[in-house]
Amino acid sequence: MAAPLTEAAISRIRDLILSGTFPPGSRLPPEHELAAQLGLSRNTAREAVRALATARVLDVRRGDGTYVTSLKPELLLEGIGFAVELMQDDTWLELLEIRRCLEPTATALAAARIDEETLNTLAECLDRMRAARDDEELVVHDAEFHAIVSAASGNQTMASILNGMSSKTFRARVWRALMDADVIDLTIRQHEDIYSAVAAGDTALAQAVATVHVSTTESWFRRVLAAEVEEAADE
Repeated sequence: MAAPLTEAAISRIRDLILSGTFPPGSRLPPEHELAAQLGLSRNTAREAVRALATARVLDVRRGDGTYVTSLKPELLLEGIGFAVELMQDDTWLELLEIRRCLEPTATALAAARIDEETLNTLAECLDRMRAARDDEELVVHDAEFHAIVSAASGNQTMASILNGMSSKTFRARVWRALMDADVIDLTIRQHEDIYSAVAAGDTALAQAVATVHVSTTESWFRRVLAAEVEEAADE
């Protein structure tokens, strides 16, 4: 946790950004001017800038100055992926539950909003899934497929959250493919169903097939965790 003075400086800079004093893409005053504007020491202002740079709110360019970033969701929510990587195994189900809430909605939105060019890109990704030479390659294209769908939803915030969660679900899908040979054909069929629903512009069907797909992964993982608990109890 930041020191109280640093937290105060962070809050003041944030307020200046929210008020439009420092809009996206604008350059902040030099450090000594910023500190005077905040009514704090240069060291405190410097620490606040570092914290906001880590949060991707500010961009410190050596020799050029400090700028407010674009403040777009994919930038501000980039830290979700890092946080997800640090989460422990017993919270994986929570991530899958969140995915079950968000991904079907994103898929339904994609069915309503996707354009022809993106639909063609999605079809090409599906072809790469079918032609995958091994499980890991399949999972890479699987993650790519879902990223295209979530982006096509037109909701950048939702897409950024789902993409941030993909690091954990990526590995879960790899393990699932390695541990259950039947899952490869099933995965491709489910993605074909998602593609068909999105291509048809059928939002209700798109939401339904995406729910089935995510629920399949969640059910598998619940079985894996139950088996691990049972194995640990027998030891």
